[in-house]
Amino acid sequence: MSTIRPFRGIRPAEGLAAEIAALPYDVYSSSEARKIVQSNPMSFLKIDRAETLLPEGTDIYSPEVYRKARQTLDDMIRDGAFVQDEGNRYYIYALTMDGRTQTGLVACASVDDYLDNVILKHENTLAAKEEDRIRHVDACSAQTGPIFLAYRPHRAVREILENIKRSQPLYDFTSDDKIRHQVWIISDKEIIENISHYFSDIPHLYIADGHHRAASAVKVGLQKRAENPGFTGEEEFNYFLSVLFPADELKIYDYNRVVTDMNGCTFDSFLDKIKDGFEVTPLADGPYHPSQKGEFGMYVRGSWYRLRTASPINAGDPVRNLDVSVLQERILAPILGITEPKTDSRIHFIGGIRGLKALEEAADSSGGVAFSMYPTSMDELLAVADAGMLMPPKSTWFEPKLRSGLFIHRF
Repeated sequence: MSTIRPFRGIRPAEGLAAEIAALPYDVYSSSEARKIVQSNPMSFLKIDRAETLLPEGTDIYSPEVYRKARQTLDDMIRDGAFVQDEGNRYYIYALTMDGRTQTGLVACASVDDYLDNVILKHENTLAAKEEDRIRHVDACSAQTGPIFLAYRPHRAVREILENIKRSQPLYDFTSDDKIRHQVWIISDKEIIENISHYFSDIPHLYIADGHHRAASAVKVGLQKRAENPGFTGEEEFNYFLSVLFPADELKIYDYNRVVTDMNGCTFDSFLDKIKDGFEVTPLADGPYHPSQKGEFGMYVRGSWYRLRTASPINAGDPVRNLDVSVLQERILAPILGITEPKTDSRIHFIGGIRGLKALEEAADSSGGVAFSMYPTSMDELLAVADAGMLMPPKSTWFEPKLRSGLFIHRF
């Protein structure tokens, strides 16, 4: 059963939330982050990407970068840009995009739940990306970017959160990308106890986004346990910052693919090979986004095609049943030679939020081929995680993205 608990959140002082809140650190390149911090000196990117405050050319993984992150966080707390609540709190974080609202509970999840697979994963992590955040979390003695968790809907939890949302929010602002962000504090002890109790009845939590941040937070927690052999399990380093959303409020966008060449095939031979496994329909009316599972859009040499699987999908296997797996097994690997999509430099992944024009431009510039995908569903994600299996890389793209800097958990 799931264990969550409230915490003494460090959060922006009144009037500063909109300036401080920033997209996750890995959304930006170092140069992009530097430009944002230059234009908005309060942006949390100066902590998440502290090289932005050091001379250009600084190694982004150098010890001085992590020291600068800690110093900047401490300075902002000392100067009053951040405040810390007096007692343990839960928080509500609601994000509204295109008229759709998802309501999250901000809490600390358990390191032991992660280790014991109460918190389920659907992606592998890369050691290099983990190491960066391990060093950042350890240097700051804080988790600064929340893990995006999902849970199967719970009626009583929803009723509590919706009732609190009728009150005046602590923060209410719209970011540059037109996402509305609202935050409420839950300080009533009885309500906090009830929420904790209801989550103890929920068998699993699921990492929707933030696998690397979660793995890093857990490894820092284990490191702190090793340094403190008399630990009780109640110390803050045994828990990590999360925002938990009911799965039925979440939306996964397509995560599209571009391959930079046709693996030595001529145009005609490439199409002939695809026709062995798909019904191929040329389209005269521009970009095509699949309308159902088992369907793909393909853009090559200035033209769009609709692909439909000509044989049944492996319905009994939750991973092989994914459209991203079908594309990988039937086109990317056997025809285009992409056998290791994690590491092959010939394949690029483009989030559906960027639109199909981005696919056309990428394919045109490389002389390759692009594929538009039907989005993975939340039910598919949960089924893969429940089976203890992992999805292919870049199977899901969640929007809207959680902002960093609105909540900090220190240990």
